[in-house]
Order: sequence, then C-alpha cells, then structure tokens
Amino acid sequence: MANLVEIRDLKVEAKTDSGRRIEIIKGIDLDIAPGEIVALIGESGSGKTTIALTIMGYARPGCRISGGSVTVAGKDMVALSERQRANVRGLEVSYVPQSAAAAFNPSKRIIDQVIEVTRIHQLMPPAEAREKAVSLFRALSLPDPDGIGNRYPHQVSGGQLQRLAAAMALISDPKLVIFDEPTTALDVTTQIEVLRAFKAVMKKSGIAGVYVSHDLAVVAQIADRIVVLRGGEVQEVAGTNEILADAKHPYTRELLSAFEPKPRGESIVAALERKPLLQVNGLIAGYGPVQPDGLPLVKAVQEASLSLERGRNLGIIGESGCGKSTLARSIAGILPASAGQLTLDGRELAPSARQRSREQLRELQIVFQHADTSLNPAKSIEEILGRPLKFYHGMKGKARDTRIDELMDMVRLPKALRSRTPAELSGGQKQRVNFARALAAEPKLIVCDEITSALDTVVAAAVIDLLKEMQRELSLSYIFISHDLSVVEAICDEIVVMYNGRKVEEITPAISKVPQHPYSKLLFSSVPKLDPSWLDRLERDPELVKTYVQG
Repeated sequence: MANLVEIRDLKVEAKTDSGRRIEIIKGIDLDIAPGEIVALIGESGSGKTTIALTIMGYARPGCRISGGSVTVAGKDMVALSERQRANVRGLEVSYVPQSAAAAFNPSKRIIDQVIEVTRIHQLMPPAEAREKAVSLFRALSLPDPDGIGNRYPHQVSGGQLQRLAAAMALISDPKLVIFDEPTTALDVTTQIEVLRAFKAVMKKSGIAGVYVSHDLAVVAQIADRIVVLRGGEVQEVAGTNEILADAKHPYTRELLSAFEPKPRGESIVAALERKPLLQVNGLIAGYGPVQPDGLPLVKAVQEASLSLERGRNLGIIGESGCGKSTLARSIAGILPASAGQLTLDGRELAPSARQRSREQLRELQIVFQHADTSLNPAKSIEEILGRPLKFYHGMKGKARDTRIDELMDMVRLPKALRSRTPAELSGGQKQRVNFARALAAEPKLIVCDEITSALDTVVAAAVIDLLKEMQRELSLSYIFISHDLSVVEAICDEIVVMYNGRKVEEITPAISKVPQHPYSKLLFSSVPKLDPSWLDRLERDPELVKTYVQG
C-alpha cells in the first residue's frame, strides 16, 4: 500500500536574534500509511510540532523549510504554491490545536465555525453541512448534539470545545488529521472521554493521524507507532508496544522514567513553626446575576473550607467544571467571593483584589495555566519582570536590572533571553517567566493553576524540582491545582478533591493515597497507564477502577 505521507531528508531553519540561521530539524525521514496513527513525542523544543506543521506546508514565523520534501497524497507540500497548499489544507489534511479556545471565534456560534471549511471549499449545501456536523457531535459523544452547535464557545466546557475542534477538522472527510497536544490541558476524566471519542471516530473512518504529545501514557492509548524526537532528530521509531516494552534509546528510557511515581519526601519546610497561613471558611463563588439571597445564579464553588499551614502545600484536584480554578481565582481576589471568609497570615482578606492592600497583593500571587495568554506579547521579558519589581518594591535602574538577572538565574533562564518577547520562547521557558514574575513580589503563598499542564514530562519534572527548591530557599507555600495526580502527589502535603463545586474528600499522601469517596476513586483510576490496552480494558471492565485504585 502506498504511503499517505512521505517525508524525506526534511530540514527546517530558524533565525536567531543575531540574524544567523540555525537548523532545528535536521534531515528527518518519516512515512505514514493510510489509516495509521503515528505519535511524535519529545520534550519542548524537540521539533515535534514543527514537523507536524510542515506536513501542511507551514513553517512558523522566523522559520523556513530549507531542504527535503514532504509529500501528502502524492502532493509535494514544499513545492506547491501557497494557493495550492490552501486547497490541500482543510480538505486532505486538517488540524486540531492544543488550545481549542484560541481556535474558535468567541463572537460566532459554534456550528457556523465547524461548517466553515465546507463553505470555503464548496463541499456541500449549508443544510447538509449542518446535518453532518450534528452527526459528528453525536459520534464524538458531545451532549445535546442537536443543540450544542447553537452555543458560543464560552458556553461549553474545555473538553467539549476540544471535541468540537475535532469535529471542525473531520467535517471535510480529510485523509489525515494532525492533533497538536489536544488533551494536554484537560483533566483526567475529561481526557478519557476525548481520547475515546477521537479513537472511535478515527478508526471507524480509516483516517490517518499525526498525534503530537509529550505524554507517553496518552500516546499509548491511540498511536500505532511512536517517533521519539530530540533536538530536531529522530532518536527511535517503533510500534507502540515495542517502545513501551523494550525501548532501545537512552532518551526514550528517560521519557519512560518520567512516568514513574515521584517521591514526595519530607515536609519541605519542616523547620517552620506550624501555624495557619491561609484559611478559607464557607466560601461561595460563581457567575451570573446576583439573586435575592445575595448569591450568584451559578454557584461554581459552594461552602468550601480549607486550611494551609506555613511551609506546606495543598493540592486541589477534580474534573473540568468542578470549581477548582474558580476557587483559586477567589482566593487571589480575581473573582470576588459572594460569601465566606478568607484569612492570610492572621489578617482577613477582602473578597476583591481591588480592595486589598498592596502588601496583601504582594504576599499572595497566582501563576496561571497558559503563559501564552498571561504574559503580555508586546513586552520583553525584562519589562515583564521589571513591572512587579517597581510596583511592589519601587526598584529602578541598576537595582532593578540586577534583580531581574537574579530572578532569571533562580528559574534557570539564560540572561540572553531578557530582550526577547514571549513568542520567542518555548512553552517551558514562558512558564518559568510566569513563575519568576510571581517570585519578583517576594510572596508568602503562590497559587499555581495547572502550571505544568502544557509542558512535556521532562520539563514539567524540572519545573516541579524548581518549585521545591524555591520553597526551601524562600520559605514559600503553594496551592497547586492540577489534573496530573502524580505531580500533585509529588509536591503536596494534603490533597483536596472537589466535585460539583464542593470539597468531597481530603487525602494526605504521606499517610495514604487510597481515596474513599466514589468520585475520588474514579478520578484516581482515570490516570492513563503506560499500557496500550488500558483504555479498552477500563471501558470493558468497570471493576478495573478498584484494581487501579488499590494498585
């Protein structure tokens, strides 16, 4: 059978700050058969997304395809004109991005965006396109398939929006779909739903796929073959079972080892006096019009109470929509709580950050999930880090410059990056800038909202080590919100499980990590395993929930 995709001696160059060109993809060869799903894995900067994008004949700004060929269904994507490439994109090759939220226009209804490619390429009448979209919504296990398309992007959950992005990619019946980290930002239970839906539709339709990911456990559930990349070069290529059972290359083994349980160790700042740093009592927060009882129409967090001691870390876990990020934003004062009490280091915190003193703002910082949207794209790293230094400490001139260098050293960022903008950094580097900005305030507590979700396993492990190191040096405490239970267990002294806006259980990993509440058991059992049959077996045998929880 002829290959659907043939890549031969592919080379891609990027332009440096000095104007010099360096090779970031170094002579890659790769074949993809019709109906085959191939995963590209590797750490941040390994070239996996760059290679995936070249299949559509696309190079990122500042980059160029400098050599080799990329053939899709007999068409050389490098040699085609831009107009010819546009006729291939969306028809024969389509794309599902990492952030579906960034791919949808917030001002247009979902259905109109999903069927847009059929209008652009004149594939079918609008009524037929809408019918086909609804059938895809049903195949992708979306709720209310007949009505969900009439909503706007902000009116659906993250997991639903990711599946809607897949429907947008599949509606033209492409021969190949490129999935670029499509489940990275999803909680584990939502991730399972999305993976099941992707796998079922792809296999039923016989569509080939390129699945870009840093998560080997996710890749194991969907890929037929795995390509391991590092530094723009292929380190190893083999079937999924072979890679997991008998990896040959040392770097592949390093990636596999990143999935081994991480030691939590002793309480990181055990020497500090054990007294409460943060107390939350009966907090209620949500959205929508205020009701006669003074509470919001939608209560995303209901009667939440928790306590965090100085020098200790609290993990908050739960599925998409459970209220964990709303709770974090209320603690930070970004979304004022409607009821309840917040106390930091013995002093009451006003519900809104606007009502808090500058000192209280300094003491409690938040680091957001998406550095792409939380860092000003028009500012240099130097300007981004300099702002909190001036705001909280009044630093200027040489003192400010010296402190910026110290902050970059603390988070292991080269000083040469000072003049760059966020777009010129890797995902791991951007998240380090995000963290350095919080450290610039010299806080007592940092709320970390899914800060490792968009990072590959190797970089995420390095960020966790950095957090621990900063905690030892600066006597910090963290509230750590994540859907990665292994990360939470590695850094947190207590774990709060939330469901439907309420705290349903609190677990202390040092004593026991076996949950008792039914939802907690489901959550812990939903963490993907390095086992290609895990997803199918879990679906067939609900008793495996018990096995995985106890194991």
